[in-house]
Amino acid sequence: MFQGYTQGAVDFLWNLKFNNERPWFQAHKEEFLALVDRPTRELAEQLRDEMTQAFPKLGLELKVSRIYRDARRLFGRGPYKDHLWFSLRRPGERDSAIPCFWFEIAPDHYGYGMGCWDMPPSLLARLRARIDRDPGPVEKLARSVRRRGEFQMDGQTYKRPKGDPGPLLWPWYNSRQISFACECNCEGIFFTPELAGQVLEGWKSLVPQYKFLCSLPGDPEPDHM
Repeated sequence: MFQGYTQGAVDFLWNLKFNNERPWFQAHKEEFLALVDRPTRELAEQLRDEMTQAFPKLGLELKVSRIYRDARRLFGRGPYKDHLWFSLRRPGERDSAIPCFWFEIAPDHYGYGMGCWDMPPSLLARLRARIDRDPGPVEKLARSVRRRGEFQMDGQTYKRPKGDPGPLLWPWYNSRQISFACECNCEGIFFTPELAGQVLEGWKSLVPQYKFLCSLPGDPEPDHM
């Protein structure tokens, strides 16, 4: 059962950020396992069980990131990530192309939300076609997120907008990714078991948006791409 993070977890990630090399990490690996990896996995497993109980038909699977960077993609960075994340998503060949619920811990913040970061152009075209066809359901989803006030819509937008459906739906229509994120300082509830409840309630509020994104591949191909 998740009991909350400690200040030691935050301190470890800051130290790793500034000592990102193998000898330092190997000397402090047990700290990583005890302070960061173990509570993150406890939180992940608890949230997986509670989301599965609440929404068994979603078929969500847990994926916890590794602390090790891909050696082929270091690009001058150290061999370790200074953050750790996990996600709940349906099985898929391209994980980044399907929506997921996620949580991340980093040295200066923690965050959680739901989104899809590598949406194929055809999927984005279906989204725009659905808005063109009937904007009402998407407006309802957008208003519910705005009314709750917990999440900000995040994602890169096109340099040349695809159209103007109005201010409410403009980011839905002109984004390359659809993502909703809440970023918080590592303080207060972060150090308590109640963090699990905060993330769970946030994720539950985004289930309608998640189901909508999952439904897009089933749309008929739009006439204009």
